[in-house]
Amino acid sequence: MIALTVRSLKAFMNSLLIADTFDCFQVSEATITTFTTFSIDGILHPDFYGSDRSEEIQTSGRIQVLWKEIKPYCFSVIKGKHTPLSFKFVLQLPKKETLDLIEKSGLPIKGDDLFGLYVNCQYNGDTLTLTTGTSLRVFTLDKSLDHAWDQKLKSFLSSQNIEVCEN
Repeated sequence: MIALTVRSLKAFMNSLLIADTFDCFQVSEATITTFTTFSIDGILHPDFYGSDRSEEIQTSGRIQVLWKEIKPYCFSVIKGKHTPLSFKFVLQLPKKETLDLIEKSGLPIKGDDLFGLYVNCQYNGDTLTLTTGTSLRVFTLDKSLDHAWDQKLKSFLSSQNIEVCEN
């Protein structure tokens, strides 16, 4: 697990809320505090959609909304004359990319042993911090997955011209 401080809040927010940089990430949680606190639990309710779309979602096994699906709502809450007091977005790397990372890193972990790889984006009114996290179904003292995820996130941010410094 690492904590990274975003150097340019404006550039990061553009990548998060306007560009498609994080669109494929799943959302575990989103909380925005302005004049009140807005919370999104990230759980996908397939029954909301028509039967064809609902069946497609259930077949895919996806249980969380994608960032691109809630991004417009978050943007509408954040935009305006006043900066939010705080926000927290917990994003999960898509399963396919998670499995690719495990395979390319040669890690001794099976996809079924892993809940997910997360990045916690937390703004406190002044500083935006990104914190990585892993969640496993099995106990291990091996931190290879943590290190691989930390490196992947840093490379991803660099490729998107998002400047960070490690805390």
